[in-house]
Amino acid sequence: MRIGIVCPYDWDVPGGVQQHVRDLAEALIAQGHHVSVIAPANDDSPLPPYVVSSGRAIPVPANGSIARVSFGFLSAARVRRWVREGRFDVLHVHCPEAPSLGLLACWAARGPIVATFHAQYERSRALSVGAPIMQSALEKITGRIAVSDAARKSLVEHLGGDAVLIPNGVTVDRYVEAEPLPGWPGEGGSIGFLGRMDEPRKGLPVLLDAFNLLAPERPGLRLLIAGPGDEDDVYARVRPEFRDRVVVLGMVSEEDKIRAYHSVDVFCAPNLGGESFGIVLTEAMSAGAPIIASDIPAFSRVLGEGEAGVLFPVGDAAALAREAGALLDDPRRRAKLSDAARTAVRRYDWSTVARDVVRVYETVAVTAGGVVEDDRTR
Repeated sequence: MRIGIVCPYDWDVPGGVQQHVRDLAEALIAQGHHVSVIAPANDDSPLPPYVVSSGRAIPVPANGSIARVSFGFLSAARVRRWVREGRFDVLHVHCPEAPSLGLLACWAARGPIVATFHAQYERSRALSVGAPIMQSALEKITGRIAVSDAARKSLVEHLGGDAVLIPNGVTVDRYVEAEPLPGWPGEGGSIGFLGRMDEPRKGLPVLLDAFNLLAPERPGLRLLIAGPGDEDDVYARVRPEFRDRVVVLGMVSEEDKIRAYHSVDVFCAPNLGGESFGIVLTEAMSAGAPIIASDIPAFSRVLGEGEAGVLFPVGDAAALAREAGALLDDPRRRAKLSDAARTAVRRYDWSTVARDVVRVYETVAVTAGGVVEDDRTR
């Protein structure tokens, strides 16, 4: 099957949707399908052979974050050419409600079109104003996927229609084994965080406040932080006498990200909300890291309502400190949680998830001629 996949967000910037698209594409290729991905990226960026650039991305505020998207005449022309030359059996667009390539691809093509909805969001003025514009594109979609109950609920309530639920995937075996970073986890206990440091909804300030509470009682406790952002802002939130116990790696390679999961006694996901799934959790689960996470609905579901990780009330630094301290003091509980996480995460492995996605493709790919350029929208 020839499959065209549309990634709405900058390929050069780490993010859950980008990783989903990358891993899905590689899983489909491994299963023998021909796959081409179009995504925003600088023209001189080193891209995998299956990725085509739609041009430079621009940052726009979206859902409590900053999304780097691609929109405009150049992007539209590149999407049209990609659709025309791809001769795809199925077009798979991600986040078609976003002002980016998914919307452009829906306008540019007709035929079997599958859309995956990733986001959880509330009704907004921008969404209300943009809905009529989006409708002409969304009505072309012949198969809909939601990665979580929250994403499906947002779709049903705000855009209309329904979707089959297929969760985000993770390449479990990629994370199972890795050497820890030098000197980690150490003797005094360690807590890890991975995410954009300067994005409020990722909740890093909650973890830093909890660390300030834990550090006086635990002289050897250290905190390992990986992800883009300003490390000066991080250190400013830590009491001066504890700053030498906080290590900020900044942006890390995929290899070092996996090593970071294996370098801590407890992995913490203190997110405040706006998450419809939780890729970072499934990665940590695959690595067997004992997890403590905020009890937002998406995280609670992934962690089996607390069976595969500890949950604490969202935004409560004192509760996080209390639960993290108890987990650090109980190696047998950590081992039990690690085993439970490794078992639970298998349902999210791409070997399973990609097959479910292909079933959706097969359901809609009945249109003679496959995907073609829609000359009516020129």
